[in-house]
Formats: sequence, C-alpha cells, structure tokens
Amino acid sequence: MDAIREQSKNPIVIGVIAFVVGTIFGLVVLGWWLWPVQWTDAAPADLVYEEQVEYLRMTIEAFGYTGDTEQAKARYDALGEDAKTALEGIVQDPAGMDAKLLVDFNAAVAVVSTGETGAQPEADVPADATTVQTEAVVAEDTGTTLPADVVSTDTVTTQPIEEPESKSLLKTLWPVLCLMGMILVAGAIALFIIRGRGAVSEEPEPVAEPESAVAQDTPWQEYPTPSVEPPLGQFMASYRLGDDLFDDSFSIDSASGEFLGECGVGISEMIGVGEPKKVTAFEVWLFDKNDIQTVTKVLMSAHAFGDPQLRQQLAAKGEPVLSELNGETVLETQTLKLVARVVDMAYGEGAMPSESYYERLVLELEVTQKT
Repeated sequence: MDAIREQSKNPIVIGVIAFVVGTIFGLVVLGWWLWPVQWTDAAPADLVYEEQVEYLRMTIEAFGYTGDTEQAKARYDALGEDAKTALEGIVQDPAGMDAKLLVDFNAAVAVVSTGETGAQPEADVPADATTVQTEAVVAEDTGTTLPADVVSTDTVTTQPIEEPESKSLLKTLWPVLCLMGMILVAGAIALFIIRGRGAVSEEPEPVAEPESAVAQDTPWQEYPTPSVEPPLGQFMASYRLGDDLFDDSFSIDSASGEFLGECGVGISEMIGVGEPKKVTAFEVWLFDKNDIQTVTKVLMSAHAFGDPQLRQQLAAKGEPVLSELNGETVLETQTLKLVARVVDMAYGEGAMPSESYYERLVLELEVTQKT
C-alpha cells in the first residue's frame, strides 16, 4: 500500500492511468454503448458488403419496373469498386430474383453481358419446360466468367457467397487489437508500480537508535548522577566561515533569577588576507561577578597550535588549547565552572596551509556553580 501511495504522487503514473481510464471509458462506455457512431447520408460505396448487395438488389428490381437504363447505370456506378463483387454475388445467389432480369440488368450497366454489350441472351425454352437455362455470363471489363445457373420458376440453385476476405479480417482483428492495446498499457502500468514497490522495499528500514544515542543528542536533560545539581546554564555557540562579526555571549543566572556572571566565545586571531576572514583561533571566556578577573582560554587550530611563534603570541590572551572534536576545555573562577566541549568542527580548504582556519566550529558551553 505504501508503494502504491508513493507511485500515486508521481505525475507520470497519474497521467498514464488517466489516459487508460479515459480511453476505456470513452471508447467502450461512450463510443460503443451510450452514444455509438451513427452514419447518415452515407454513399453506397461506404456501406458494408451485405448492405451493398441489398442496395443492388433494390436497384435491379427498380430497373425491372422502370426499364431506365441510365438510372440503373448511375446507381450501379455509385457502388464504386465493390459494384462488380456485389453483382457477382447476386448472380450466384439470386434469392428468388428473375434470372432474365439479372441478365437484362447486366447488359444495361455494360459490365456483364452475354457475348456483346446490350445483347439479350438467347435461351432455348421449350413450351412445356418448367426451368430456364441461362448461358454463361462474361464480364467484359475484367474477363471474369460467371457460372450459369439453372433457374427454376420457383427456386434457384445457388452457391453461397463469402464476404470479401479483407473486410471480414478487419472486422475480426479490430476488437482483438483494441483489447491487446489495453492489456499492454495495463501491463506497463503494473510493471512500473511493481518496480517502484521493489525499489521502496530495498531501502533499509530505519533502525531505532539506542537510548544512549538519543541521550547524546539531548545532553541538556541527562546529568552524571541524580545527586549532582543541574547546571546553571547550557549554551551553544556556532561559527561558520564568513561570519566575520562572530561574538556570542550568554548571561548566567541562578534558579531564582539572580545574575551570577557571563560567558561567551569570540574571534581571537585570523590568518591570511581577503574576504571572508579566516579565523585560526577563538577565545572562550568566563566572567564571575564574585571574582575580580575574567578567565580566558584560546582554542587554536592545529596549524596555529603547532606554530611556536603564533602560539606564544596568543598565550598573552589566555592559555592556548588545541581544538579537537569532542575535546573539552575547563574554565574556573571563584564560584563558577565552565566546560566548553567541541561538538562539531571542520577546517577550510584552499591556498592556506592545511588545518589553518575553520570552516565551522560548534561549541557547547555548560556552566555549573562550584560548591
């Protein structure tokens, strides 16, 4: 279910599903059921084979009543290329139609005749005969010989006419092709969803962190032992390259709100030239209102700490300390104690010496009251 929900948010999947649903609804429900296409004013040449044969039968019957050769020819030509096929079908299957009328119509339309165009067939009809034998009829324009049939006065022996192979094949294949297309589209959608579900299932499930790890992420609530009083304050000082005015300070108050002092972190020394400024050392300081002096220590980069001249220069500001990840620096006054721990740090890279300036530095400052 989760994989399906994820895939449902993908606009491509939504578009494909909408296309398939719309196609099925529009083609089957609307096109074939509610509002099927209805042809009006169609030409005889556009009719299906059965309707063309029926149309030609009515034309032949009308010719028998009117004898209008031009009208018969015009109606025959309206069938176009299928006219000859329809006429051959009627000749082979008269369905009770007078054989002589068929021969006269053939001669009138100048397509099928007996010998010469317009010539009437000669039939040897005995006085007491009950059947009429028609001679073989030849199509002058195509050279196709149509078999003669023995026509009874009541019935005619005929041979069934098959519908043209191209039309019957198209009628058979069209629904099959539509169904196959829908199946292919549905299969593609199913495959896409299954692949998405597999990709989701391959992702490792999140593992619950142990309580100890959670405790490390929230050090504000965990203390060494229940007997130790909570700290007076816990602060976070965060520096990033480009913060040229970095100088964080925090007020230290008692639980009752009494002011006890201050602590903070600021830039102590920079290296190189240009912007942004490249800090190579920071000052961590602690002020106690009950003490006459402010205690300061200098957190130095590896390059600055390893440079004797720079180290000696910064010693005038406070005790030099090498900054290391998770390293702690302790500052104490008469009544206060500050522990500065390096939570995160990274050196910048460039034309300057290696590990000479900070890309970022995050310090946790925890202040407790000395007993």
